[in-house]
This record gives sequence, structure tokens and C-alpha cells, in this order.
Amino acid sequence: MKQVTAVLIGAGLRGDHAYSSYALSHPEEFRVVAVAEPDEKRRKEFGKKHHIPEAMQFDTYEKLLSLEKTADCAMVCTQDHMHYEPVMMALKKGYHVLCEKPMSPNPGEILRMGKMAEKYGRILSICHVLRYSPFFVKLKQLLDEKRIGQLMSVQHIEEVGYWHHAHSFVRGNWRNAEESSPMILQKCCHDMDILLWLVQSKCTRLSSFGTLTYFKEENAPKGAPLRCLDGCVHREECPYYAPAFYLEHPKAVADRLVYAVTEDIRKENVIRALREGPYGRCVFHCDNTVVDHQVVNLEFENEVNVSFVMSAFTKECVRKINLMGTKGQITGNMDEGRIEVYDFVSGNTETIQIHSASTGHSGSDECMMRDFVRQVAEDGKSGGRTAAAASVESHLMALGAEQARLRGCTLDFSAWKEELMESC
Repeated sequence: MKQVTAVLIGAGLRGDHAYSSYALSHPEEFRVVAVAEPDEKRRKEFGKKHHIPEAMQFDTYEKLLSLEKTADCAMVCTQDHMHYEPVMMALKKGYHVLCEKPMSPNPGEILRMGKMAEKYGRILSICHVLRYSPFFVKLKQLLDEKRIGQLMSVQHIEEVGYWHHAHSFVRGNWRNAEESSPMILQKCCHDMDILLWLVQSKCTRLSSFGTLTYFKEENAPKGAPLRCLDGCVHREECPYYAPAFYLEHPKAVADRLVYAVTEDIRKENVIRALREGPYGRCVFHCDNTVVDHQVVNLEFENEVNVSFVMSAFTKECVRKINLMGTKGQITGNMDEGRIEVYDFVSGNTETIQIHSASTGHSGSDECMMRDFVRQVAEDGKSGGRTAAAASVESHLMALGAEQARLRGCTLDFSAWKEELMESC
């Protein structure tokens, strides 16, 4: 396989550590030759790591994409609402594109991105990494083998984790739906996508309920300051006390969340950043607007119905699933890598233990990159698991769920989608 070259737009945690790191571990397959990143320190550090000359380091994607095509593909890893323009420019320029999820919070932009990829015959692969998880790959195999007969119902829960929700969706970049995207899209488009993949049918109707209930000003304990380090007297009893999480919780380093606070994670630098930056704010005194718990019910053309739950108020950050069929039942815990298959006829339960890598999304990030690089090397002649058409559908399911929640109705998803397509 030939070495695939890439340009990176957005050298944050996902663009740098999750995806571009594939070039460092597999240099014979993949090489990043240019980067666009507005943060000068981050841009220079990325350039040094990947041996990118200064002439190919840019502070805006417009400057990079104004050049003649310089690589085989472009990775777009900017914030949610900043994907559309660089994706469209890159596709027109001749690049195959890997786009971080979600594609966009705007349904019209999502549809136009899909159409643009089709028009130019380019790969537009969305980072729905769960399709590459050994856990979900095994579930898909079991369903395809009809191990539980015909699939009838699905229960799926995303336990966000109280600490992860506070980091990303109360204090962090995805706290405010107007600045980024709704929770059901930003966090749960992974789940909408994996459900679409497992059910293998089109969604027809959906409903949703959810609110921002707890992380609000009126729930702040009496006397709670704006920042945790401003002498908060509730620190011993508050599970969201920022210094305790970023300096003591093992997930802060293991999941690289502390690097969002500061690149230099020595204790004194973390404390300084918490005193001055957004991650040191009291969770009850932030400008967050996204929901902290939500449920979605979905009906599909093949008459499978799905119940999905997302909650911030859980111990772990884990996905659990219950697949109910005519001849058996499958239950699974992604974090534990455990799947149990119960057969109605024999009464036997088979336990399957999935062994996954400890790296991003149980090794899914690397598996996705391997597949994307292979697709680009073959110039799109072989399909991947995260093609734009499927991603468009699952993104619209997430946005449809948000519409149903806001309107307080059961949404005719087929009709709603048809109206969107006609307007684009």
C-alpha cells in the first residue's frame, strides 16, 4: 500500500492525539505534511512532532486550502460549527476528507456536505469510531448471524459519567448548544449512528424528552463562589470540585482531559489554569445550556423500536446495550468488553469477552484511521464503514430528536427529512 499524505485542519486533542498520531505509529502508511491551527504554540509543537516545515504551517485553513492540492486527504478537526467551510473547500480542491463528528449542527450543511462528496466522487468519512469498536463489530456479527432471530427491540444507554459531563458539557467546549451543538448531536451522534448500523433500517418516527435540570445557578450551594479555588467551603462534599478531579482522578490523565486545562500538567500549572481558565469554574456558575439527561424513542421501517437514554449522573463513562430478538437476547457492556447471548430454545447463555486496546474508544480510533488510510490509498474504490450517506442519516436522526424534544411532539422523521432535502 502506498504512503498516504494528509493535511490537518485543527490540531486539538482529537486532531493531534487521536488521529494524526497514526502517522507516528505507522509512518510507512501515513504522513501529515501540513497543518492549519490558530494557536501558535500548538501549531509549532505539532509541526515539530511531525517534521512539518514552517512554510507548511498556517494559522488559518483558508491559507492552507488556497494552495494547490498538497496531499491525498484532509483531516478536519475544528469545533462543531467550523466543519462546513473547510470540508467543502477541501472536497472542491480534490482532497478526500476525514471529518470529526458531528458534521455540523446545521441540517442543511450536513446535507450539502454529503451531496458535495457525491458530486466530486470523494471520500467523506465521518469519525463514527464506534463502528470500529471490537465490541460493536461483534454485536453486528451476532445480529447478522441471526443468533437471536429477528431483532425486535433495543435498549441502549450512554452513561456519560458525572466527571466527564462536568468537564466537557458544563465547563468545556461543548457546554453551550448555541456555540457548539445540542448534546444529542455532539455526544450522542455516535449512538444514533451505531443504532442505525445495528438495526439496518430507516428511522420513521421519534420522540424525545430531556432538560438541563441540575447544573444551574439556582442549585448552587449557599455561598458557593464563581470558582472552586476562590475558597469554596463545599469542596469536601462536592463531587464536581475541579482541583480534586484534575489533580487526583485517574481519568483526568488517562483520558487526557487535563490537557484541555493546560498542556503543561505539572501541579502548579494546573492550579494556575484552574484559577484563571474555564475549567476551574463552579459547575453551578457556568454558561452551559445543553441538557444533562435525555431519552429518545425511535421507530424504524422494519418495525424495530429503540429506547435510548443519555445521563450525566453515572459513575462511569460507558455504553450498555440490550438487544431483544425472537429467538434470544443479547446484553453487553462496552467498557467491560462483555457480551452475553441467551438462547430461548436451549436456555443456554454464552458469555463473550472482547479484548480491546486501552487507547482511544477501546482501540476504535486507530482502527478507523487504518480503514480511512486504506480507502484513500485505493482512491475510494473500496467502501468504509463511515461513509457520508450513512452519517448524514444518523446526524439527522440526532437533530430530529432535538426537534422532537423542543416541540414536545412525536416527529414524523421521514416527512421532516424530506422537507429538509427539498429545501437544499
